[in-house]
Amino acid sequence: MGGRVARVARGWLVLGVAAGASVLLPAAPAAAHNSLTGSDPKNGARVATAPKRIELRFLASPAPATTKITITGPDNVPAAGGAPTFAANRVSVPFTPGAAGLYIVAYRIGSADGHPVSGEIRFTLTTGTAAAPPSTTAAPTGAAPPSATAAPTTAPTNSAASPTPAADGVDDDGGTGWLWAIGAAVALVALGAGLLLRRRSARG
Repeated sequence: MGGRVARVARGWLVLGVAAGASVLLPAAPAAAHNSLTGSDPKNGARVATAPKRIELRFLASPAPATTKITITGPDNVPAAGGAPTFAANRVSVPFTPGAAGLYIVAYRIGSADGHPVSGEIRFTLTTGTAAAPPSTTAAPTGAAPPSATAAPTTAPTNSAASPTPAADGVDDDGGTGWLWAIGAAVALVALGAGLLLRRRSARG
C-alpha cells in the first residue's frame, strides 16, 4: 500500500514539474524583449522649462552599439544636442530646445533575443526659445551718404562775347574812313586841276 502511494505521489510530482515548465518556457522569450519603463519628461507631459537632457529608462540595459535615439521639434527640426550616454538601464540625450510646440523622442534598441524594439514618447514645450534676429550689414563708419544731385565744382563762366552790332560798328567806321580818304583825294585832284587851269589862263 505504501509503495502504491509513493508511485502516485511521484506521478503527481512529474506532472507538476511538466506543467511548471510549460508555463515558464513561453515566458522566457518574452522576458528577453527589452521595453521602455519610463522617461523624463513623461510621455504626454507639458513643460514650461526645457530640460537639459532627455532620459529614457528601459527594462534591461540597452547596448550602445544597437541603440539609436532621435529628438525632433516643431517643423521636424532636430533637437538632440549630442550623442546619448548610458548608465545601466538609463539612456540620456542632451536636449537643445527650439520653438514652443510638440517634441518627439524616438528610440530603437536591441534585445537579448536579437529582435529590435522601437517606440517614441511625446511632450509639449510651452515656452520656446526666441529665434535670433537676422543680421544687418552696417554702413561703413565715416562714409557720407551719396547726394541725389552732385553740385558742380565750379560755377559756369559767362563768356563776354562781343555783340554783333559792335562788330558791325567797327566795319562801318572802317568804311567811313575809306570814303573820307577817297573824298580828300578827289578834292586834291580837283584843286590841282583848278590851279593848273588858272596858270594856263594867266599865260595866255
